[in-house]
Amino acid sequence: MFTGTGTALVTPFRGDGLLDESTLRMLVKRQIDAGVDFLVPCGTTGESPTLTHQEHLRVVEITVEVAKGRVPVLGGAGGYNTAEVIELARELAECGVDGILSVTPYYNKPTQEGLYQHYRAIANAVPLPIILYSVQGRTGVNIEPATVARLARIDNIVGIKEASGNISQMAAILNLVPDEFIVLSGDDAITLPLIALGGRGLISVVSNEIPAEMSRIVRLARDNRWDEARELHRRFHPLMEINFVESNPIPVKAAMAEMRLLEAVWRLPMVPPKAENLARIRSVLEAVGLVERTHAACAD
Repeated sequence: MFTGTGTALVTPFRGDGLLDESTLRMLVKRQIDAGVDFLVPCGTTGESPTLTHQEHLRVVEITVEVAKGRVPVLGGAGGYNTAEVIELARELAECGVDGILSVTPYYNKPTQEGLYQHYRAIANAVPLPIILYSVQGRTGVNIEPATVARLARIDNIVGIKEASGNISQMAAILNLVPDEFIVLSGDDAITLPLIALGGRGLISVVSNEIPAEMSRIVRLARDNRWDEARELHRRFHPLMEINFVESNPIPVKAAMAEMRLLEAVWRLPMVPPKAENLARIRSVLEAVGLVERTHAACAD
């Protein structure tokens, strides 16, 4: 179910800081029309730590409502309190999600045994497919390959979003888990190497901007049409890179605002990008043809 390209959806806000429901509906429809394979609301890219509980549920409800079963919805439910994660995951199940994406507990840095018991408890409590999410650079803790292999033996733990940036670790995971276990890239720029090793796709930031193009890159790679996949990847690699010129999702939302897809509004502690970085984002968007080039007026 969760293979190919999944978009880690941004959460649009209005100028007054409230959730922009109409824009969210438009963005979800745009993703589906562009051919993405599944949707991931309320992850880190969706600024989930700044959403109220009701907003979190509302974002997921809208995504499920607009999707209408045309693509699966993988709802974000993670945190450092296992009981609270279970409660949120149960509520998302009632909203109609098809699965749960659960980031590792952050800050309290559990041991590998603690991670295993955390995810085992979630899986036992919520009878939905669960995708693990390992991103040590943000959470301070890594799900090691041996732990992933243990968790893969639990029936409804079906995959992992691997955002360590460590290709060797990804290869080790693929060597240890069953063939049906889904290994997804958490980094746009290294999706092709992971697919070459046996990965099944990615959960993407850049597909917020280019859903059709990123979906095509992944499909080409999975069809072993590597020359075409590389050509398209090379074209959009600068966009993948500039999305992390500052902390995600600052750059991607700035880019989408330049593309007139949403208002340039973040919630603290996220703030707008520096002026020089916004100029760099704009330059990349122009180079890949997502916004029109601007020309300075000539003096008479």
